[in-house]
Amino acid sequence: HLYRDDNDATKLQGDDEEGDDITKLHCLIRYLIKGVSDFSSESAYRESYVRSLLVEAYQNPITREEDERFHRRRCDLDLRFDQTRTMIGLFKVKEKQKEESQNTNRRGASSVKKQSAGELRLHKDISELNLPKSCKISFPNGKNDLMNFEVTIKPDEGYYVNGKFVFTFLVSNVYPHEAPKVKCKTKVYHPNIDLEGNVCLNILREDWKPVLNINTVIYGLFHLFTEPNYEDPLNHEAAEVLRDNPRTFESNVRRAMMGGQVGQTSFARCI
Repeated sequence: HLYRDDNDATKLQGDDEEGDDITKLHCLIRYLIKGVSDFSSESAYRESYVRSLLVEAYQNPITREEDERFHRRRCDLDLRFDQTRTMIGLFKVKEKQKEESQNTNRRGASSVKKQSAGELRLHKDISELNLPKSCKISFPNGKNDLMNFEVTIKPDEGYYVNGKFVFTFLVSNVYPHEAPKVKCKTKVYHPNIDLEGNVCLNILREDWKPVLNINTVIYGLFHLFTEPNYEDPLNHEAAEVLRDNPRTFESNVRRAMMGGQVGQTSFARCI
């Protein structure tokens, strides 16, 4: 209420000495109001900004004639504070990125620690698979569940050519010290696979060793379809037919794969 026109300090009332002080205060307040408004939401900057302008003003007394020089000094302070604010902003962004990176690394390390030795070994086996085109692996429960997966075999030669046979694998946490449990989901007429899906493969039983891997097992299953073995059967009837009459065995295999009936047993089409 001491003054009405910001652009005309001569309208201030008082003696000469008091008038100079008021003029100086008038100029200071005018620029403080303009400058502080830029930082209204940042109390720390506002406090520092005001303090710097006050020190600058009283170390270098300002009169009406020096108003232009004060404006230049204020602009210099503006620039320095803008640069400081920018640097602090960049520093905060960098710190946030560093913190996020550390959190990600900690989550990853925690995830690895929770994996059993069997899971780690199985992950290695799967990453090193080298299968023929007739064999494919899939994860019905998603790749987060590596211990349960399926292998589909489509023989390209032999009695079972063009058939499609699906096997389930269940791997324990003590793998590879224990062989994976394998069953055939597809009902098949085969001397080494019974009608319940149990598989007779020596490396899944007494011949299993920790040095063997999933790739070895899949190749073993594939070999059962290219060269079925009647000497170590689970389906004794099929084994006898294969041994005594290979042509009848071949006919039975085709009938079963087409969804027909062999003896008293019906089969679903898998070709």
